[in-house]
Amino acid sequence: MRPLPETARALLSVALLAAAAASPARADQKPLWEFGLGAGMFVFNDYRGSATTHAYPIPVPYFVYRGEIFKSDQEGLRGRFFSEPRVEFNLSINGTTPVRNDSARQGMPDLRSTLEIGGSLNVHLWRSSDQRFKLDLRLPARAALTVEASPRMIGGFFEPHVALDIAQFRGSNGWKLGMLAGPLFADSRYNGYFYNVAPQYATADRPAYQAHGGYAGTQTLVSLTRRYPDYWCGFFVRHDMLGGASFASSPLVKTNSYWSGGFGVTWIIRQSSRSVASDD
Repeated sequence: MRPLPETARALLSVALLAAAAASPARADQKPLWEFGLGAGMFVFNDYRGSATTHAYPIPVPYFVYRGEIFKSDQEGLRGRFFSEPRVEFNLSINGTTPVRNDSARQGMPDLRSTLEIGGSLNVHLWRSSDQRFKLDLRLPARAALTVEASPRMIGGFFEPHVALDIAQFRGSNGWKLGMLAGPLFADSRYNGYFYNVAPQYATADRPAYQAHGGYAGTQTLVSLTRRYPDYWCGFFVRHDMLGGASFASSPLVKTNSYWSGGFGVTWIIRQSSRSVASDD
């Protein structure tokens, strides 16, 4: 699962007045922080390549913080440790849902949820003059560990992708469209956590298997979000392709191409009385 505080980015595009498009972008004044809470429904395969799908009704927190170093916004939770006009180094966090009762893993141990933590080097490839259009190259690399009383490291994950964010009107509460796509890479420990079949769990239809590291398929995601005065809503769809992945021959991989998605609605409960300049 891909955590979706604000899962992706945003929007439908609409024409701007010529004068506004030609004028230099100005930062708007927005609350330093905003907090809300709501609910959503996400539908995912148990793991990438699984034939078993589950729907997850979950609470959806809404938290925006527009600080100098740490930020939480339409790009997720970020720690801006280094920033130049065209390059940023941010905190990157992700994770997966637990795997229980998957059809291909029948008789095998359940898998714990995982938490992925690392950094992301983001390169701003292009910005429109009004900041409505943003094209970035993002290079997140994360270490993954299990979520349990005694967490254990299960390997590393690299997720380079190109992201295009489009805002209906710069600085407004209009619709925002986000699109990203790119290849995935993981080491043998990470892939092994999901795709290994130990000899004691081998059957006639599920031979023993040892996963290798390397290419892990591609992923494409499209999201649509909007902030209204009193609430926020968001939708996303994601497509995974595993053809050519280093673990594609695992007997636990039952599909090489599939869709997942979800939606969420949150109500804004409180916001800061202090305002800061923001161009999001």
